[in-house]
Amino acid sequence: MIKYWQQNSSQMMQLTIQHAQMVLTSLLIAFLLAIVLIAIFLRKKNWLNGLIYFFSLLYSVPSYAFFALLIPVTGLGETTAIIVLAFYSEYVLLRNFITGIREVDPKYIEVAKGLGMTKQQIFAKVQLPLALSAIFSGLQIALASTMSIATIASTISAGGLGDLMFEGLQTGKVVPILWGTILTVGLTLICILVLKLIENIVVSEGLSLEK
Repeated sequence: MIKYWQQNSSQMMQLTIQHAQMVLTSLLIAFLLAIVLIAIFLRKKNWLNGLIYFFSLLYSVPSYAFFALLIPVTGLGETTAIIVLAFYSEYVLLRNFITGIREVDPKYIEVAKGLGMTKQQIFAKVQLPLALSAIFSGLQIALASTMSIATIASTISAGGLGDLMFEGLQTGKVVPILWGTILTVGLTLICILVLKLIENIVVSEGLSLEK
């Protein structure tokens, strides 16, 4: 293990950075899309339920098949991987975000209406802040699942830590597989820790503003 690290550390760090960029980019796209979709269809329950059902169907599609469907359109590489990962994240984010927003006490919404707030203002200033716990919970779940799915993107030349694992499978060596697994788990834990710190900062700032 140590010898392999000494010989390949620069390449392994490059693959780790590449993996992180791929996952975080897809997660950001999915996050922004989820916010926009909820903002547009929040008052249309059937539409939101339909969107969750649609993305749940996409989530059930095996990643290999999803990659294969997109390759004729977007080709091999990171672009296809990011699109697929964003779709997988979308289901998790939408489900958690909508659940959190729907659990906001109606009394707060009525008070906001009484203050003359528009629907957009109520969504941005009341519902979203009160649903922060559910939002960050969804982000953590999506991050963890996307990190693991991203390793398969190596099969379409997207790079990332999956390269180490497939190197091990092709050569019959366990060490690259172990390193790929360790780095994937480590990267996931670091990103979740950072996300948790951001959540604490955002929530604490929100509480201070309420006071």
